Amino acid sequence: MEQKKQVLVVEDEEKIRNGLRDFLDFHGFSVTLAEDGLTASQTVGKQKFDLILLDLMLPHISGQQLCATWRKQGLLTPVIMLTAKGQQHEKIEGLDLGADDYITKPFSLEELLARIRAVLRRTDPSCSVGKQFAFGPFMVDMAALTVTMNGKKTTVSPRQAQMIQWFAAHPNRVISRDELYQTVWHESMEGIETRTVDMHIVKLRELLHEAGAKTELIHTVRGAGYQFVFTKETSE
Repeated sequence: MEQKKQVLVVEDEEKIRNGLRDFLDFHGFSVTLAEDGLTASQTVGKQKFDLILLDLMLPHISGQQLCATWRKQGLLTPVIMLTAKGQQHEKIEGLDLGADDYITKPFSLEELLARIRAVLRRTDPSCSVGKQFAFGPFMVDMAALTVTMNGKKTTVSPRQAQMIQWFAAHPNRVISRDELYQTVWHESMEGIETRTVDMHIVKLRELLHEAGAKTELIHTVRGAGYQFVFTKETSE
């Protein structure tokens, strides 16, 4: 059974907060509620979410401050901002702070659901590439933990599979060590030796070469991170 997506709803109006909980629960999400900015900040520090619905006008800590702080701390969780303010500059400000989308009250619940699903497709590799997908010359099966090339199957570890999936979902984009660590290990790299990610990349490269890759699929971008370079040649 597929695990429910975890959504944090940060909204100070009780009626709206509870209405969003009931609606999202009906559509198969697991919902956590926060009624103010301070509670939201503490909740995000204790629990991992797949998406945050964030009202801008909140007691104690505003939605703008929360989003800006989370992004500075390296939080990658997608954020959709909710607000009664419809001015264009407010939308631009929210997106500049790191929000993934923006919806103005009053809004249609069906429109909100469509936006949530769209954001999750963009940010969740299992949504964008699926459980079986191509990675260069390989076919990857996340359930079986295998990479297959020319009929030859090679077993990968769960973390190696997750790294491959994240790279496949973001071809040609440079991915930082911190982003990769948060995605695969679900932790911040603060206080962690950066060689942890580097060593896993080295092992993954060796495994892919042994499995039959003729070219380097994962490139090092000095000072920035790693990149899955997708070209016609890497897919052959």
